[in-house]
Amino acid sequence: MAVFYDRRAAVDYARKWALGANPKFYHFGGIGGDCTNFISQCLLAGGGVMNYDYINGWFYNSVSSRSPSWTGVGQLMNFLLRKSSTKGPYGKIVNLNNIEEGDIIQLRQNPSHFNHSVIVTKIMGGRIFVCAHSNDAKDKPLDEFFFLEALPIHIEGINNY
Repeated sequence: MAVFYDRRAAVDYARKWALGANPKFYHFGGIGGDCTNFISQCLLAGGGVMNYDYINGWFYNSVSSRSPSWTGVGQLMNFLLRKSSTKGPYGKIVNLNNIEEGDIIQLRQNPSHFNHSVIVTKIMGGRIFVCAHSNDAKDKPLDEFFFLEALPIHIEGINNY
């Protein structure tokens, strides 16, 4: 059964913690970056139901007990875009013109792979604003980030089974 994704709660969380770290979660800034950890926290705040399958799931208990998709850019992308109806948030790729607040954008900043995740927190006058960790940003215009490609992921809902 799919449950409601609370976009406002996800955005409120993103704005609250964009320039700091929630002490309930390890901050991965010194060991590869904290961007996707932060995005996972935002998804969780939006009603995300954790999926405790270590390989194919999405969960966080501690720094040493978490799924690869909780902190890995590509792994989160694969989890959100999965075709199965397993537990947790899910989405689909959309055009940037169809993005909404609370959706996720992954950025490819190097030629080989996507390496940064941000959350959409405001859309005004056709301009997209995001919050992010690693290079902490609060309501920063997306067009001020350097990237070669953007992958907008619209969060469609949350499977609760």
